[in-house]
Amino acid sequence: MKLYMFEHCSLCFRVRMMAALKHMPLQEIVVRDDDSETMLGLVGKRQIPILVKDDGQPMLESMAMVKYIEDIGPPVLVGPERPAIAQWAEQVVAKTAPLTMPRYPLLGLAEFATPAALAHYAARKYKTYGDFAALMSHTPEQVQEVVPKLDELDALIESPHAVNGVLSLDDIRVLPLLRSAAVVKGLPFPRRVRDYFETMMNRIGFKPLPAV
Repeated sequence: MKLYMFEHCSLCFRVRMMAALKHMPLQEIVVRDDDSETMLGLVGKRQIPILVKDDGQPMLESMAMVKYIEDIGPPVLVGPERPAIAQWAEQVVAKTAPLTMPRYPLLGLAEFATPAALAHYAARKYKTYGDFAALMSHTPEQVQEVVPKLDELDALIESPHAVNGVLSLDDIRVLPLLRSAAVVKGLPFPRRVRDYFETMMNRIGFKPLPAV
């Protein structure tokens, strides 16, 4: 299987995480941010991630990809899901995005390998988030908005090995968002959140992105 992806993308990381949990080979192909042609050629529109199955058929939607991989061989996501975790995941994205979006271009990632790719990303995100320098200047206030959500998650985590005690789709929801949030230097992870993040990243064999 091939995964067309951005390195910084939390939705892409859902699929990478699932493949790692299943010990399944996944060829990762990083697409430059300005390379809409590759996406259009595969699925007829600009969208990431794209999973190309072994039969050559492409898939969209990260959770559909996760379920597709999970259905190959014995399942690993056998634990319960909790509505509170899904709700947390939905709410935290809006609070972390203003912090993470302007930092991704500073990490030297492959999707930003050219000046054109960097400019394309900045122009896309400007429409939603505004100027990156202005966002960075508001880091202290933005961090204070995220801290309560991390404390909330800290109270929900049941084990460092699985958010609900046994691996489930909730882990696929949570870990990629923590990976994104961890790029914010100085954003404090409470103890259980930190233990969970480090344990799960070690389990799947991925290093955190740099923090800036």
